[in-house]
Amino acid sequence: MADLNAISEALQKGKANDVKEMVQAAVDEGVTARQILEEGMMAGMDIVGTKFKNNEIYVPEVLIAARAMNAGIAILRPLLVSEDVKPKGTVVIGTVKGDLHDIGKNLVKMMMEGKGFNVVDLGTDVSAEKFVAEAQANDADIICCSALLTTTMTEMKKVVEAADQAGIRDKVKVMVGGAPVTQQYCDSISADAYTPDAASAAERAIELVSA
Repeated sequence: MADLNAISEALQKGKANDVKEMVQAAVDEGVTARQILEEGMMAGMDIVGTKFKNNEIYVPEVLIAARAMNAGIAILRPLLVSEDVKPKGTVVIGTVKGDLHDIGKNLVKMMMEGKGFNVVDLGTDVSAEKFVAEAQANDADIICCSALLTTTMTEMKKVVEAADQAGIRDKVKVMVGGAPVTQQYCDSISADAYTPDAASAAERAIELVSA
C-alpha cells in the first residue's frame, strides 16, 4: 500500500524526484488524487509551514519543499480535475505598486498553495486597479497585498478603497503583510487581515474562507 507519510517526509526534505515517483506509484495503486494531496503533500507542507514559523527552517528549505510539492502537483492536477476536487478558494496575490520585492510574496503563495488554494500571482508593482480587476476576473475570495517599503505600504489603502468602489468588499477579503506592515496599520485602512509570516497567512486565509 502507498505510504503517504513517506510522500510527506520526502516533500519536507525537498526531494522532488522522490515525491514525483512516490506520487505516481500511489496513483498507479489506485489511491485517489485527493487523498494523496491531502494526506501526503498538504500534510508535508503544513509541517514545513509550522517549522518555518518557529524558525526551525529558513527560506531556502521552504523553497526546496515547494519545488517538491509542485513536482507532485504536476501529476495530480489532471486527476484532481477529473475527481472534481475544488480548491479551498481563490487568492489573488501581488506586491503593491512601486515595490519590486517578491520573496515574501512568493513564500505566502507557496504556503497558500500548500493549503489547497488556487493562487493567481500578479507579480510585483501591481496597481490597486489591477488587484481588483483580477479579483473580479478570477472570482477571487481573497486579495493578498505585500509591501516591503514604508513608502509603498500606503498603496494598500488604495487597494481597499478600489475594492470598495468596485462593490466587491462583501465578497472579497483583503489581506496585508510585509516587513513594515502592522496589525494597527491593517486596522487603520480597514483591511480584513494582517499576519506576520507566510505560514500564518495561509492559516488565516483558511479561516477567512471558512467563516
